[in-house]
Amino acid sequence: MKRRVVITGGSIVSALGSEWTDILAKLKAGKNCVRRMDDWDRYARMNTRLAVPVDFTMPDYPRKKTRGLGRVAQLALVSADRALANAGINADDPELKNGRCGVAYGSSMGSIDSIMDFYSMLVMDDLSNMTATTYIKAMPQTCAANIGVFFGLTGRIITTNTACTSSSQAIGFAYETIRQGAQDIMLAGGAEELNAADAAVFDTLFAASSKNDTPEKTPAAYDKNRDGLVVGEGAGTMILEEYEHAKRRGAKIIAEIAGFGTNTDGTHITQPNRSTMGIAMKLALEDSQLNPDAIVYVNTHGTATDSGDVAESWATADVFQRPVPASTLKNYIGHTLGACGVIEAWIAINMMKEKWFCPNLNLEELDPRCGPLDYLTGNGREIDGEYIMSNNFAFGGINTSLIFRNLNE
Repeated sequence: MKRRVVITGGSIVSALGSEWTDILAKLKAGKNCVRRMDDWDRYARMNTRLAVPVDFTMPDYPRKKTRGLGRVAQLALVSADRALANAGINADDPELKNGRCGVAYGSSMGSIDSIMDFYSMLVMDDLSNMTATTYIKAMPQTCAANIGVFFGLTGRIITTNTACTSSSQAIGFAYETIRQGAQDIMLAGGAEELNAADAAVFDTLFAASSKNDTPEKTPAAYDKNRDGLVVGEGAGTMILEEYEHAKRRGAKIIAEIAGFGTNTDGTHITQPNRSTMGIAMKLALEDSQLNPDAIVYVNTHGTATDSGDVAESWATADVFQRPVPASTLKNYIGHTLGACGVIEAWIAINMMKEKWFCPNLNLEELDPRCGPLDYLTGNGREIDGEYIMSNNFAFGGINTSLIFRNLNE
């Protein structure tokens, strides 16, 4: 018999804030967090100057446990620490160290500064910038490994470095690990630090917004006049737990993970595939044993790229066969890449519990090429329902879909 998996804690580090009251207030204010990055003017032939940085200060943790952390792992660790506290689990709890608690975590890459130190060695023939922690900060598994060491976790470690699906895959794989009985608790999530190179990746593909003089107007997912995405940064961690285990320790249960689906397109590295995107959603529905009509809201990937919005919206319409209520959070906080899955899912879960879902900011004129969905606009919408879906899609043709159930226990 498959075990039930619930969420008993969570926390994010984002431009909208970390506390739900602050996040909700900013969402309802109807303003995004996009800023013009004046220091990016030095990059010749890069068109975009827009990003969503996070105001972040690393807490005063013991240096012995944090000296191998670059910014991306710092963001991850802080969100993990706060998530455990939110779940009522002390950092010294023996349950973290008994082999039944693990971590599933991802990011697009390690810290860029440390990666640059390797580049400096190869170009300058000089190891002066390299230290014993350079690789630890640069390695792709830096977030998962450092979280595990900091809290003394001895269970499974799953690293999901799959770009924009890093953290949604982490949640999904952690869910499967607990459901199958291999672990009782999993810390699941992802992180990303901001750097100009991330913006350049999309700039070279003509997929980054260049509305540099009007940052408040972009990104504008699904809008006829959208011109691309805006990169952001942040981190998020959810505490996943086997249902009976959570009940025994008297944990508050925030939501249940009802279904997960993931697959790959197998067609193109950067061009989305409508058919396989839809299959990922169907896999999540099959896993949850739900009919599409049970889903009251879809939190979309919504990058504001030309082909991405069209393919995703039609894939969603194909699955639901009705104008399902839908909106994206990237119009508020930009594309947080490896962190977007967990940040967006955590906010969507809180909106579900609030019974209010945010509108698609900056959506003024719907692109007629997009699929027939119920794109939330205006002041958002009050919706009371039991199940929501959160979707993410990544370079490499990687697709994820998660279904969350509202539990009032």
